[in-house]
Amino acid sequence: MAFSEVPRRKGVFSMATAVLILGAGSSLLIYGGEVPAAQAQSTARPVGTIKTVSGNTITLTTDAGSDVTILVQDSTKFVRIAPGQKDLKDATTMALADLQTGDRILVRGNLDSDGKAVLAATVIAMKKADIADKQAREREEWQKQGIGGLVSSVDATNNTITVSLPAIGEKKNVMVHISKDTILRRYAPDSIKFDDAGRAPLDQIRPGDQLRARGTRSTDGSELTAAEVVSGSFRNIAGTISALDLSAGNLTVQDLATKKPITLRITEESQLRKLPQPMAQRIAARLKGLPPDAQSSASAEGAANARQTMKPNGPPAGGSATGGSGGSGRPGGGGSADLQQMINRMPAALLADLQKGDAVMVVATEGGASGVSTVITLLGGVEPILEASPKSSASTILSPWSLSSGGGGEAATP
Repeated sequence: MAFSEVPRRKGVFSMATAVLILGAGSSLLIYGGEVPAAQAQSTARPVGTIKTVSGNTITLTTDAGSDVTILVQDSTKFVRIAPGQKDLKDATTMALADLQTGDRILVRGNLDSDGKAVLAATVIAMKKADIADKQAREREEWQKQGIGGLVSSVDATNNTITVSLPAIGEKKNVMVHISKDTILRRYAPDSIKFDDAGRAPLDQIRPGDQLRARGTRSTDGSELTAAEVVSGSFRNIAGTISALDLSAGNLTVQDLATKKPITLRITEESQLRKLPQPMAQRIAARLKGLPPDAQSSASAEGAANARQTMKPNGPPAGGSATGGSGGSGRPGGGGSADLQQMINRMPAALLADLQKGDAVMVVATEGGASGVSTVITLLGGVEPILEASPKSSASTILSPWSLSSGGGGEAATP
């Protein structure tokens, strides 16, 4: 499950959706590769995203990652449904010419005699634009109606979860109420994609888990009746970079808490940012519990230091040309500061922008059998913050809901 970037699910066809659309009694074969000739007359139900459309041939990339050739016949029927639609009663007819690259389709048909292509009887489509609109609405709902933080406790008897919200300074808890209608999802152990989050019961949620909930909040904001919850076990790491491998997209961080090296993998979905020094100074002051005047002084001192290290025609060393303080949602602004929102507004950094010895705070997956964790959010320029929080608890102010697929993000992101 983006969230600043919120969790995004595909909002498209799954096996369960296919069964509902095609009828519970249908014999379904999700086709992801070549089938032996002996099965040439078998029915096929490939599901995926259109790669190309050429004449009467559609190349479909299945959700398993393989390409399937769809052969359109004169008798092939085309219908369009909205994302999330569970049956065909509101489907509208369409033509082959209406299909475009990026559209999602489910094809009913039989395998061709060579067992390599599918002769389409019916094509059920969801338009790429419709999916994007639905995802945008869902992201807005998660941002407006959602909360996210660390699980403090789980009361299975009363179906409640206490969540500590990430904030700079005083922590705030929200009690999340779960009902029989609440959708509960959980991230896979080494995935930051909401698409990989499966249904999971309440008893799988543990204290220390990261959790995002969407629903109706009480007037004072202390309680939330959840319509949807997504959770996962993630690692909060604070330390210094001891090794970088740009070609492999990996880095090694010497963890302050365990004093052990941790290997981390950067993917195209990982969020990398670098705090400007004035912002880091202000956050550090708030972590120390200093009064606002002292926070302003710390920020001013950081700004002065930044100016002293300013490179010609470039941003401050170890910082960024953008960023600042004050205003809603920022340190020194009104209400609880939301660090994740500040991070999302900052320009992206690259692995090449980091150097050995840099201090970083990281939210990452637990890691699979390889023992290598995937970075969700990595924040550089945090030396003042770690100095203010020597026990490395500062890393818990980061949220994983910055990435989606996609997170949606926020991380991770429906």
